[in-house]
Amino acid sequence: QVQLVESGGGLVQAGGSLRLSCAASGRTGSTAVLGWFRQAPGKEREFVARIRWSGGGTLYADSVKGRFAISSDNAKTTVSLQMNSLKPEDTAVYYCAATARYTGTMQADSYDYWGQGTQVTVSS
Repeated sequence: QVQLVESGGGLVQAGGSLRLSCAASGRTGSTAVLGWFRQAPGKEREFVARIRWSGGGTLYADSVKGRFAISSDNAKTTVSLQMNSLKPEDTAVYYCAATARYTGTMQADSYDYWGQGTQVTVSS
């Protein structure tokens, strides 16, 4: 099993920044890719970004490209999401997820492990 715990959410004004962290523990060696997803009220969970534990293979949703940056440590313990130039439409619960797969990693159902989520609220 793999345990994921997100932190770093909060309330920020539009144009501001937040840094989310995902602490991973357990059998992280069984996973290959870490992803961030988000879910706003009344909407489906959507892909935000993903990265391989090795640090390569970053991929971003078009809506966050150029504003968000995902990073990981080589020890397979922490994945971070730096969020800059935040917009009200970025308001959502953000989830960290892990999978052993290298393909299909923009889809939520490709992930085996999920954190509990952290709330990000961007005021206008």
